[in-house]
Amino acid sequence: MTPNRLAAAVVAALLVAAGCGSDSGESGAEASGTAISASTDVIEATTSDADCPPAGGTDAQTRQFDAPPPECLDPAATYEAVVTTNLGEFAIAIDPETAPVAANNFVFLARNQYFDATVCHRIIPNFVVQCGDPTATGTGGPGYRIADEPPTVPYQIGSIAMAKAQAPDSAGSQFFIITGSDGASLPPEYALFGQVVDGFDTTVMAMAGAGSPDGTPSEPIEIQSVRIVQS
Repeated sequence: MTPNRLAAAVVAALLVAAGCGSDSGESGAEASGTAISASTDVIEATTSDADCPPAGGTDAQTRQFDAPPPECLDPAATYEAVVTTNLGEFAIAIDPETAPVAANNFVFLARNQYFDATVCHRIIPNFVVQCGDPTATGTGGPGYRIADEPPTVPYQIGSIAMAKAQAPDSAGSQFFIITGSDGASLPPEYALFGQVVDGFDTTVMAMAGAGSPDGTPSEPIEIQSVRIVQS
């Protein structure tokens, strides 16, 4: 397979079957016939207010929401996400300038403990590690969708972007980490909201080592927690 055909194939793999992000909440579930439900050890909760979570995070985990989050980021602050996995830690510098909606959404979900105790359900070598779905099916989401923010800067190895379905404005909670040149050559359709700044060569590449051509991880890759550091 030529490099161009390989890139096209992996892009297709990212989009099909409610994949790289049919994480649009209810619409993704309806498309696949799979109900969205939290695991039994998670506090079942739905929020109907517009409150931003505290900077230190909430006491209870919430995984379903009635509406997209309000604007919770301080424009004068900087944000970093420290992601702890079963293979180690890595850090993400959040970029609200390139994708303000996606950046705000990620911080909101992380502070609600949304990503804690989830697995990365799709890992494709030289392409991406995809995470952020509590159902581990590729169809899960937070119950709402956010607007597309096509980037005006190129993807890089280590970039963090929102997964989405083929439909416009279909991103929710699923995100991916670009781990190779195939991922860096993706078309500018996925909101680019951060960059791995620490732990890429160790933790992220160890995660990428569990990849397979069809994207099914060869071993469980778990996000144990995501903590936001604001400064």
